[in-house]
Amino acid sequence: MRAKIARWGNSLALRVPKPVAEEAGLAEGAVVELTAGPSGLQVSPVDDEVPPLDILLAQVTAANRHEAVETGTAIGREVW
Repeated sequence: MRAKIARWGNSLALRVPKPVAEEAGLAEGAVVELTAGPSGLQVSPVDDEVPPLDILLAQVTAANRHEAVETGTAIGREVW
């Protein structure tokens, strides 16, 4: 499918047709990674979603847990 580059302020814009966006799983506001190479422009979706805390904590094991780090005495109103 062909598309046309348009001017958007000082930048250039590429309108993504709805069928292409749906096939790629893109929606308005989606973050994408742009890569320019010898064969042209590649647009890839970026998954920046942070997993919920309970899922992150479930990945903590005795093998990957670090020891407490001593940072010195409290300064100001710090309470430990």
